[in-house]
Amino acid sequence: MLDEIKISQAIIDAYKEKLLNSLEVDVAIVGGGPSGLTCAYYLAKAKKKVALFERKLSIGGGMWAGGMMFNKIVIQKKAKEILEELGVKTQHYKEGYYLADSVEAVCALGYKAASLGATIFNLMSIEDVLVRRNRVCGLVLNWSAVEIASLHVDPLTIRAKFVVDATGHPAEVVKVVQAKSGLSLKTKTGNIVGEGSMWAELAEEKILKNTREVCSGLYVCGMASNAVFGAPRMGPIFGGMLLSGRKASQAILKRLR
Repeated sequence: MLDEIKISQAIIDAYKEKLLNSLEVDVAIVGGGPSGLTCAYYLAKAKKKVALFERKLSIGGGMWAGGMMFNKIVIQKKAKEILEELGVKTQHYKEGYYLADSVEAVCALGYKAASLGATIFNLMSIEDVLVRRNRVCGLVLNWSAVEIASLHVDPLTIRAKFVVDATGHPAEVVKVVQAKSGLSLKTKTGNIVGEGSMWAELAEEKILKNTREVCSGLYVCGMASNAVFGAPRMGPIFGGMLLSGRKASQAILKRLR
């Protein structure tokens, strides 16, 4: 017979273990969109301890909906190999353009990252960061529902050797650092520059250049990179997102070694 209390106990026991095991990690990623998931996948593949925190109920960010809810995504040839490594089918459209199913791509990214050991938390928001000796070294977490309801509930904290802001257009972690830490960002102004209006070609070119450490201990990838360093947005082409997530993981892996 099924017992409702045992069901509840199983969930609480398992989640408690999951959370306790993530209080100290190699890398904490904020944002479960395509760049954050790709970063988590490659870090987990390299057997690093990685936790990813997504504020919404579902991971995947804007990739689910493709362009204006047409759930197909466009990628470039360079990024095609990442999706194919994940087992996602791609389709040649025209020279330099490839298509993939957005739902298949998101599911594959999430499954592969989790199956390799990345720990994914949904419905969690970032309130603050830990800064010690002028270096970002952790996150201050709370439930997204607490944030939405403006409840006065104190958060909990985790420690990480590196933090990745993959929160997309808002660049939420970098905004917290700018507002509260006193650290100067490695941008031309020392602050968030802000994203420009859509220019797909330039944005896809700049996103890899902008995927880097923005202050000690904190990396940016995906659209957060262009928002922080002042490049345009690119719209519903996702190759740069995947390549940016991979580049961030590679840069961090060099440091962890």
